[in-house]
Amino acid sequence: QVQLVESGGGSVQFGGSLRLSCTASGSGTSFRLSTMGWYRQAPGKERELVANIRSSGSTAYTGSVKGRFTIARDNAKNTVFLQMNSLKPEDTAVYYCNQNSLIGDIWGQGTQVTVSS
Repeated sequence: QVQLVESGGGSVQFGGSLRLSCTASGSGTSFRLSTMGWYRQAPGKERELVANIRSSGSTAYTGSVKGRFTIARDNAKNTVFLQMNSLKPEDTAVYYCNQNSLIGDIWGQGTQVTVSS
């Protein structure tokens, strides 16, 4: 059974950086065939897609993070990363890792990111 474990969240000041990691255990070869994504959910708001990366390596970002966040994957380590630079208070949220494949969606438990002004 596939499990996603996120790490790297924390508290930073405005303009700071954080790097989130998400490692898939038990995924076998399915990780490299999956689209991996990072979502976030702020208090009182719906969960939104932040960025994703397809098996081909192509990436997509929501407009508010373009130029500040970078998603990358290491298929050899079944890990996806989200490098977050120039963080703003509005980036404060719980960040979730998602694996989308033919078997459906799998979610991590989430990691808190807090940006203070």
